[in-house]
Amino acid sequence: MAQVCAICGKRSLNGNRISHAHNVSKRQWKPNLHVVHAVVAGQTKRIKVCTRCMRSGKVLKASR
Repeated sequence: MAQVCAICGKRSLNGNRISHAHNVSKRQWKPNLHVVHAVVAGQTKRIKVCTRCMRSGKVLKASR
């Protein structure tokens, strides 16, 4: 299951976790995605959308 927003394409970012002793290990930042029922091309579909796209009104939620 891909961690990608269907609207803006936001995806996971990689970087380093650095401790106080400067030990370095890999870590990952994941986007805050939610599965929502949205209207896409006139049809209701379940899509993964980041919360920023939902808050900004880029997603038209489908009424149940």
